[in-house]
Amino acid sequence: MEEVMKQEVFANPYVMQIDKFARSLKHLSEAFLCMEDYKGMITEEEMEDMFSYVTDHVCGHCDNRNRCLAEQKEETRQMLHEILCAAEEYGAELNVELKRTLEKRCNRAPEFLEEALNVFGEVKQKLLWNNRIVQNREGCASSLVSFADMISCAARELDAGIFLDERMERKLKNRFKKSGIKLISTVFFVYRNGKHEFHLTLKTAKRQCVTTKEVGRMVSECVGKTMTPRADEQLIIWDEYSTIVLQEAVRFQSIQGVAKIGKDCQKISGDTFFMTKLSGGKEGIVLSDGMGSGKRAFRESAMVVEMLEELLVAGFPPKSAIQMLNTALVVGREEIVFSTVDMCVIDLYEGVCEFFKAGASTSFIRHRDHVEKLASSSLPVGVLQNIEINHVRRKLEDGDMIVLITDGVMDAFPVNEQEAILGALIQGAKSENPKEIAHYVLEQVLAFGNTKPADDMTVMVVGVWEI
Repeated sequence: MEEVMKQEVFANPYVMQIDKFARSLKHLSEAFLCMEDYKGMITEEEMEDMFSYVTDHVCGHCDNRNRCLAEQKEETRQMLHEILCAAEEYGAELNVELKRTLEKRCNRAPEFLEEALNVFGEVKQKLLWNNRIVQNREGCASSLVSFADMISCAARELDAGIFLDERMERKLKNRFKKSGIKLISTVFFVYRNGKHEFHLTLKTAKRQCVTTKEVGRMVSECVGKTMTPRADEQLIIWDEYSTIVLQEAVRFQSIQGVAKIGKDCQKISGDTFFMTKLSGGKEGIVLSDGMGSGKRAFRESAMVVEMLEELLVAGFPPKSAIQMLNTALVVGREEIVFSTVDMCVIDLYEGVCEFFKAGASTSFIRHRDHVEKLASSSLPVGVLQNIEINHVRRKLEDGDMIVLITDGVMDAFPVNEQEAILGALIQGAKSENPKEIAHYVLEQVLAFGNTKPADDMTVMVVGVWEI
């Protein structure tokens, strides 16, 4: 992707237009960042306004007004300053000594103190809202930059990947014609890893149909490569034009198995997961643990999983997808509500898995002769504007098992022994079936505690085999 981004000169007018669009988004983000900055303290002007407000409301009919606001104006201003400093440190319950000093110097000490605290609270609230607005603008600016980079990169990849092959197109048309299929258009695409993808718009003769799988077999004969329909592709081609996508056959396949249980054996769990096919022969897996348990935790983790799935399927890079999700969760929220993110992206061509973690528990890879542990020290999404996302890349072999768990599973064991015990359990599972391994691990975890689960527990196992 970085190599694609370095290319600056394009003749394709569509790419040039998208570049203009991306630059406009970046300029907009810069404008956001140039607006009002964070305010760490009350300004002198605000102090003067507070002084005027308090004295106008309290001292207007006081017999000592002239003495306090003329002869001893600076002493009165200093007294207000001391009250505000004490309020910042102690809250509304000021220290006793300051209250006594105020009562000696002011005939209307209770009213003076009440007005000072009220106006101070309003200014502090305004300060907090100002900083929240600045934080939201920074989040929006960051998302705009990520989105601009993504569309620029996507445009460059499409421009570099789409190619013409008139000879191949004629060959396909002739082959389809023999089977009563009319091909109206083709788009040939090659990914950076050299793997091909064909988009074909076609239809059959009237009252005929052919399976998409059979179309893939015909194309494979013509191109000398095994081309298969995309996982979510339609099954049948009819006598109306439709566009299907064929991609080069992958080297690996995966099967998942999940075992889960709610806190105290409740039916609703705060853990949510998904596994979906992505473009370029990749597969995305996400496990999320919502804060707490029950319905609220489920709503939060389900929202995280659904948003991530949508972003990944749309083509967003995994790390950018998590960062944009985090911004969406932080911006505009008064309370902190967080969820962990445990994401795997498996390249089924190369057998490589990338792990992206935000506050997630340790993951495991069961190889043939040992279990590898992948720990994380990052924060969950929804806590801070900028979070660190742990990222590691591992090469998988035939028969390897990826095991993702939530905190409830890890916390069932004694501290400092958790990873060792879980690693031994995973290694000791005799089955090669991901579902059976997931249920075996969860059963052993529950048997260890011999009580109802103290938190939601989920074990997700993904097995990878070479075809």
